[in-house]
Amino acid sequence: MTPVRIRTQTEVSAGGLVISATDPTMVALISHRNRGGGEDWVIPKGHQEKGEDLQQTALREVKEETGLSAEVIKKIGEISYSFRLGPVRIKKTVHHFLMKQIDGDLTHEEDPEGEVLKVAWFPISKLEEVLAHENERKVAMRAVDMMP
Repeated sequence: MTPVRIRTQTEVSAGGLVISATDPTMVALISHRNRGGGEDWVIPKGHQEKGEDLQQTALREVKEETGLSAEVIKKIGEISYSFRLGPVRIKKTVHHFLMKQIDGDLTHEEDPEGEVLKVAWFPISKLEEVLAHENERKVAMRAVDMMP
């Protein structure tokens, strides 16, 4: 039996935790289908496209996945992790920004991938309970400490 050769692929994504323009205690999150078929609430984010800097990627992804136009307040930080998809190991780094809504209404209708199931406002105080992934909960808690 020939051993499966695993190749490594690097991915970069960016996104943001968006504070509501009308209520600074609320932030926008998206839900998507997880690998087990359930629904996870996560921070909006997506892949960097050629020619974009990280802030441009984050702002575009937030707009596509939430319907919100936002401005970057500051960078929260990044998280790195890896996972396998068949014979490919993906090494991924996600850059997160703290943002403030400047326009738009919540909708996932502009999501070109159709991955977003729902988009909603959540109280900042509930992020540790709502966010599906530990690394995103840590990002959210760092963001809370940075909020104006």
